[in-house]
Amino acid sequence: MSIITFPGFGLEFHLNRVAFHLLGRPVYWYGIIIAAGFLLAVWFCMRRAPRFGMTGDDLIDMLLFAVPLAIVGARLYYIIFYYDLFRKGDGSPDWGAMVRITDGGLAIYGGVIAAVLTVVVFCKIRKAKVGAYLDVGAFGLLIGQAVGRWGNFMNAEAFGSETALPWRMGVQVWSEVSQSYVSYGEVHPTFLYESLWNVAGLVLLIFIARKWRKYDGQIFTTYVLWYGLGRTWIEGLRTDSLYFFGLELFGAPIRTSQVLAAASAAAAAVLLVYHLKFKKHAPEELYCNREKEEKNNDPDGRENTGGEAEK
Repeated sequence: MSIITFPGFGLEFHLNRVAFHLLGRPVYWYGIIIAAGFLLAVWFCMRRAPRFGMTGDDLIDMLLFAVPLAIVGARLYYIIFYYDLFRKGDGSPDWGAMVRITDGGLAIYGGVIAAVLTVVVFCKIRKAKVGAYLDVGAFGLLIGQAVGRWGNFMNAEAFGSETALPWRMGVQVWSEVSQSYVSYGEVHPTFLYESLWNVAGLVLLIFIARKWRKYDGQIFTTYVLWYGLGRTWIEGLRTDSLYFFGLELFGAPIRTSQVLAAASAAAAAVLLVYHLKFKKHAPEELYCNREKEEKNNDPDGRENTGGEAEK
């Protein structure tokens, strides 16, 4: 149980992590919200897929591999940087704790990295354009992250440092040890910051895809830039960051996700400038246009101009 308040707006929420019990086991709101975000993302991407040269079935085929591997990647990323949480008393690895994801511990960047590598391999095998698949996936990532952050709200986690801003959030979490509520003060609602940032990014990507898309991979690269900028800022406010093996920079611990976000945003910015300012891209290079051209030709490569062949 937890109590979340927004004093500046006079709001108070009494939250229970458990939505209901099924066969004697708890079903958490976090999982329900993550699943809802995933389904919404898949639905949206399937509707967008034809504009990028693929079918909804193509997308599902890719997701059958990318989703489970993304979960594995998100877990491995978390374990690597929080390895001490997965040791037994004698210092040996606690393999049971490592695979028990119901206890929490998934890092979005690990999931994204694993998903991207999966898409690369999938497209190589299918002889498809990696950039086109990543472009469609960028929409899904933003939707999933925007919705999924509300799972953090239900868990009363992923909040920031204390603040006096009008939209500050009060956090009190029930402790089974002390049998009382533990107060974390009035803090930045960083889960809300990231959710809204991702919604704004989704609107931006939709607009770019309709008006300014010049090459395959542009939408995904813009996603990396947009998300990286937002995460660099938001991660600096959070109190539950993953740290880089205890290393410090200018006397402060290095936040792993903040460094990765800043580095990826900078790399994405360089790529976008190169492709949009210095490299020429013809419309026919887009995977969607190439697929249309191939469908308009018969198996012998002759152009289909109409008549019986089109019936």
